[in-house]
Amino acid sequence: MNYVIGVDYGTDSVRSVLVDTSNGKEISSSVFFYPRWKKGLYCNPAINQFRQHPLDYIEGITHTIKECIAKAGGDKIANHIKGIAVDTTGSTPISVNEAGIPLSLTPGFEENPNAMFMLWKDHTAIKEANEINVHAEKFEINYLKYAGGVYSSEWFWSKLLYILRTDIKVRNHTVSWVEHCDWIPFLLCGETDVKKMKRSRCAAGHKALWAEEFGGLPSDNFFGSLDPLLKGFRAQLFTDTYTSDVPAGNLSAAWAEILGLSINVVIGVGAFDAHMGAVGGQIEPYFLSKVMGTSTCDILVAPNQDMEGKLIKGICGQVNGSVIPNMVGLEAGQSAFGDVYAWFKNVISWPLNHLLSESTIIDPATAEALKTELEGKIIATLSKHAEALGDDDYEELAIDWFNGRRTPNANQELKGAITGLSLGTDAPRIFRSLVEATCFGAKSIVECFVAENIPVKGIIGIGGVAKKSPYIMQMMSDILEMPIRIHRFEHTCALGAAMFAGVAAGIYPTIEDAMKAMGTGFEKEYKPNKKKQKMYREHYQQYQNLGRYFEKYIKRDIKAYIS
Repeated sequence: MNYVIGVDYGTDSVRSVLVDTSNGKEISSSVFFYPRWKKGLYCNPAINQFRQHPLDYIEGITHTIKECIAKAGGDKIANHIKGIAVDTTGSTPISVNEAGIPLSLTPGFEENPNAMFMLWKDHTAIKEANEINVHAEKFEINYLKYAGGVYSSEWFWSKLLYILRTDIKVRNHTVSWVEHCDWIPFLLCGETDVKKMKRSRCAAGHKALWAEEFGGLPSDNFFGSLDPLLKGFRAQLFTDTYTSDVPAGNLSAAWAEILGLSINVVIGVGAFDAHMGAVGGQIEPYFLSKVMGTSTCDILVAPNQDMEGKLIKGICGQVNGSVIPNMVGLEAGQSAFGDVYAWFKNVISWPLNHLLSESTIIDPATAEALKTELEGKIIATLSKHAEALGDDDYEELAIDWFNGRRTPNANQELKGAITGLSLGTDAPRIFRSLVEATCFGAKSIVECFVAENIPVKGIIGIGGVAKKSPYIMQMMSDILEMPIRIHRFEHTCALGAAMFAGVAAGIYPTIEDAMKAMGTGFEKEYKPNKKKQKMYREHYQQYQNLGRYFEKYIKRDIKAYIS
């Protein structure tokens, strides 16, 4: 009887899953929604500021692990738990002191947004990212070569520079800058020296410009000449990185008491959610694993020998060992996917949110219950009516850059658009255009890989949208013109973390062995409808043309018109 716990930190909540290592069966699971995040604290969507308090993370892992154990049988199960591993969103970094404590957990910074974790979708550092891209062109060494050639405002260095420039008090107390996926294992192990923190190869390679070829991070001269505030900061960070099959340490006595576990429980090195999700979803070389939630993160792995001399332009990095040790992990993604549908849902829910409570016909409790019921049905009903529109051609066309564009060629300044509207356009037709746009965004990622001689043999669908939205998945299969396999396990990222926990704890020698033993297979496969092939190809060409126009002209033309 060997059990492990995989902890998956998402955008809105954290989920822990207790798994039997012999077969990958879920014994119990628990979810915790971040209370401060739910209230919108420390966030300002108008300026793309999205911050999260570390207490949300601490309370979340405490609650979910304890509940998992209680549901499974308490001490009888706890004595057989051998390992814990964690995945998180990323890049989601924070300023810490010399003990590795986030500044927002120290006196004077409790309510300061700049002392919080900067969520992956925080785009306040667009200016800094642009400066990094321009600055990199001045150097003989191409420090962006393994980052797809373009640095993003969603990533480690641009966010750090923004905070150092923006908040003098935070700057003066910042000793180091750490990723969420590195901090949680450090916390659980009870470490008190930030220099001893084991940094994730996944996070460092994809978001912080770490590369074996550079001997670690880019030179201090690179950062110091970008801005004097960064001079010397490289030495405060790290040189070595670790793959997620490596132990970060053992559960500390303090945390063992809190969680009701043994200090013999091994804590694995953390990684990003999509990378562990790809492992949980049983990724194979040259199959694209798409974790589809608020955004998408697309992962492909290739043997090291196949990638020798290859640099893939426009993606979010290629890193040896970021997914599976001794294989190159390639990352891409869409900055908004489920968020696009959520945006439209919020738009058409405006009367429910602002008028229903003022009704003189029904009481407040009934109004709130009705609001909750209707909101829960909107996306499913829109999907049903959009599918019922049939296969005829249509005019509505959208661009999916509602939160900027991640791949190909990251640009967080871009905006979404909907065109071809008429008096006959209704909500299902707009929804159809938005779904089509997000699927076209997926197609542009596939084409990005293929253009660089990286074949894509098929799609593995993971995440809430993949499992709950047949309409979206069928359209994606039609547009990509390839099958999509949907993984059976509901919490695939947490399962991937559990697999790595099994390896870190010594239950399996390699992650490939853990995947083989703990993989649960696929529940469904969507196959493309060839009858729609011609229409979608034409629409995709229109999508590309419209996207190029918006990217090249719209911003400049609007500024010229206003002036």
